[in-house]
Amino acid sequence: MSSSLPSPMQCVIPDTPLGAARAGIDACVHCGFCLQACPTYLALEDENDSPRGRIVLMRSMVEGTLPTTDIDVRTHIDRCLGCRACETACPSGVPYGQLLEATRATLTAERPNPFVARAILFAFARQPLMKLAMLGGRVTRALRISKLFARLPGRLGFSMAMLESTRSPIERMPYTPRSDGTRGTATILTGCVMEGLFSETNRATERTLAANDYTIVATQGQRCCGALHAHAGDAETARALARANVEAFEKSGADVIAVNAAGCGAMMKEYGHILAADPAWHARAVAMADRVRDVSELLAAAGPKPGGELKLTVTYDAPCHLLHAQRVATPPLRVLAAIPGLTLVPLQGSEHCCGSAGIYNLVEPDVSNRVLVPKLANIADTRASLVATGNPGCLMQIGAGMHQAGMTARAVHPVDLLDASYGARER
Repeated sequence: MSSSLPSPMQCVIPDTPLGAARAGIDACVHCGFCLQACPTYLALEDENDSPRGRIVLMRSMVEGTLPTTDIDVRTHIDRCLGCRACETACPSGVPYGQLLEATRATLTAERPNPFVARAILFAFARQPLMKLAMLGGRVTRALRISKLFARLPGRLGFSMAMLESTRSPIERMPYTPRSDGTRGTATILTGCVMEGLFSETNRATERTLAANDYTIVATQGQRCCGALHAHAGDAETARALARANVEAFEKSGADVIAVNAAGCGAMMKEYGHILAADPAWHARAVAMADRVRDVSELLAAAGPKPGGELKLTVTYDAPCHLLHAQRVATPPLRVLAAIPGLTLVPLQGSEHCCGSAGIYNLVEPDVSNRVLVPKLANIADTRASLVATGNPGCLMQIGAGMHQAGMTARAVHPVDLLDASYGARER
């Protein structure tokens, strides 16, 4: 009887990240369950732009039937959003996210990323440049330049709309959280974009955790999490940033590390994999990763405590790296359910990617927009005034899309809503 399983590969690129990941390729049985979960396959209707098709390309490079320098291969790999929805759909447990990162690391060794991607990655790996870029964004926003240019077509207009969407859409009353510390100590990943453009959300994260009896401690020396670099194939920089964060968060001594950016949380929970080949750091990375929690997980574990009434209609869009990578589904909904007066409207296709994917919307704007369009249509159908989502890229992508489409709805982090509810309770 013949088997439908692929035969073991003869690897012609053994000393590459992709060659080392060939066991993951073997796990794929090409069943096709991933197809309807894949946003680029649904948008482009090309088998090569599906997880199954991309794995065939990966296998072909490993076996030598396609060279790693093939331009068409690079095109189809670059078009992947890395949303990992295929992992949720896959019955065979294919580690597609790891395969994608290994493939990109192999391909970028042959041919560098586009200039825009290299410039962004260079800046985010260097704190002075990253802070300068974030300062420039805040100044542009404060001077209303982003609002002026947000309706322009093309990449510039969408970038300005993204920046404009970082303005907080809700008002909140100041309050002083009361914590008895019974839930232990928590430290916050301040992040790059979160602290640079969503600092109010970081402060709201600290307040809501304290209001739910966590004691907040600071972590000095933390860096960019490295997710952008890993996803773009810059594995060495990703590892260097991971080591810096492992050391910094070890020194904090906190029981848990709270992350309010889904992409960053997914990356940090996988530091053990990122540093698997580094015997000096692997065990430390695993131990640190075990302490990482999305902020919604911590708040849900505490209840969370109910706040004051907010009469708002809200819909929730699940960030891909929270739902599919971290497999965190219900905690954000429990956070929203703790807000009296809030009406939560289901969003069709909440599990599908919005097209942000880190810097994807800047380097692949056309495909990103094709993925975003059905998301915006589904949001419009809810008639909600706010879209809650827990990742800065998603907040900016969805917010920019709604702004350019002339929609009145705004994007907001779930923690900001809970924080506003706690402020309303103190009136």
